[in-house]
Amino acid sequence: MGNAKTLELDDMRLFREHGYIDGQWCPADAGETIAVTNPADGVSIGTIPAMGPAETTRAIETAQTAFADWRRLLAHERADHLLAWHSEMLAHKEDLARLMTLEQGKPLAESRGEIDYAASFIRWFAGEARRLYGCTIPTHLHGRTLMSQHDPVGIVACITPWNFPSAMITRKAAAAIAAACPVIVRPASETPYSALALAELADRAGLPRGVFSVVTGDARPICGELFRDTRVRAMSFTGSTEVGRLLLEQGAQTVKKMSMELGGHAPFLAFDDMDPKEAAEAAVAAKFQTTGQDCLAANRIYVQRGIYDDFLRHFTAATEALRVGDGFEEGVDLGPLMNQGAIDKCQAHVDDAVANGARVLTGGGLHERGGLFYQPTVLADVTPAMTISCEETFGPVAAITPFDSEDEALELANETEYGLVAYLYSHDNGRILRLSEYLEYGMVAVNCVKITGAPIPFGGFKQSGLGREGGHEGITEFTEVKYVCMAF
Repeated sequence: MGNAKTLELDDMRLFREHGYIDGQWCPADAGETIAVTNPADGVSIGTIPAMGPAETTRAIETAQTAFADWRRLLAHERADHLLAWHSEMLAHKEDLARLMTLEQGKPLAESRGEIDYAASFIRWFAGEARRLYGCTIPTHLHGRTLMSQHDPVGIVACITPWNFPSAMITRKAAAAIAAACPVIVRPASETPYSALALAELADRAGLPRGVFSVVTGDARPICGELFRDTRVRAMSFTGSTEVGRLLLEQGAQTVKKMSMELGGHAPFLAFDDMDPKEAAEAAVAAKFQTTGQDCLAANRIYVQRGIYDDFLRHFTAATEALRVGDGFEEGVDLGPLMNQGAIDKCQAHVDDAVANGARVLTGGGLHERGGLFYQPTVLADVTPAMTISCEETFGPVAAITPFDSEDEALELANETEYGLVAYLYSHDNGRILRLSEYLEYGMVAVNCVKITGAPIPFGGFKQSGLGREGGHEGITEFTEVKYVCMAF
């Protein structure tokens, strides 16, 4: 059992240290475990089973068995199961949020927000289950009726990250389950307890055995088996572009349907028709959400020269006002980073930028709290040649670059292999329309930062991913279109 100091939940049954397969809680066959720690203080929370190919195969077998009955349910019956799961989440919102802050480190207010966000996908896709329409096709053949329908693709594997340990599961799993597909989740080993709590609530909601499973352990043996087995027909992954490329190669061996949300490296464009304080405060919100550990975080901030100096002043003041601390402390804005590698990457980006002429306006090193806490950092006069302009930092380091013209801003924004989200701040409607068309991004946020939610098609261009999550598009990632030609 985990450290008693960290386990302050009203319902302790939500804290599970076993995998969830065939509706049962089970350890690893070999009895091996992986330790999970709180990133804020390094204290042990508990352990999870180090599962592998054998346990993964069992999850696949039980999912295959469940598939036969689950796909035969009426759409509203599947929706009812999802709505019951949604109700369980909301009823246990505070415990789920506390569990998330324990294992991920984000401020408790952010964790509560994520639980609402995660639950919204379950409710949304419960509705989409009833709206998975096919169509009739005007015939080109005499004596024929032509139609199409959406069939479930089959077993879906979901590989989810540590930065949004609940929402990245429900955004995938609820869509697949609504489409009549059983789901096997492999959560990040840093944040497995949110996934296991979701399994506990899915069980309480009455999801049949095998429809939702959670296999914990090292990614390599688990994912290797998921990719080898032809019964797993689709794979949904959120993570880095580098890992995404490797998974695409593996998926090609059995021609799996792949859905991927990969790196972001988002640009933030602020034009000089904006109030510099307004633009700066928006950029701070876009940059430091989830302590910068967010694929939507503004990683490259481009400011037109007319407001550049004022923008820097306001941005730096707002950054210095951010409070860093344990996610359970009142008023904390930024929590710890997830691991030492994240700290090292932040420092490497700062050191490279400074060595090549950037100015540090605030921060620039490990926070006084030590451990995995890094100072919110502002770098000015960043150039495209610096490493931070080329790589996604995934931490609380803001890189700010001046520009002169609209064409220059567009070129800077698009000069990357990524294309997830771009932020555009301007009051010039003509410019907004032009740039919204030519920015090579799957999502464009105009004069706003908060843009995501269950109804929208979340996804990117170029090497930021394949497919869409959320919206009416999200459920079709887990279906195949079947054409029927009927003679009469």
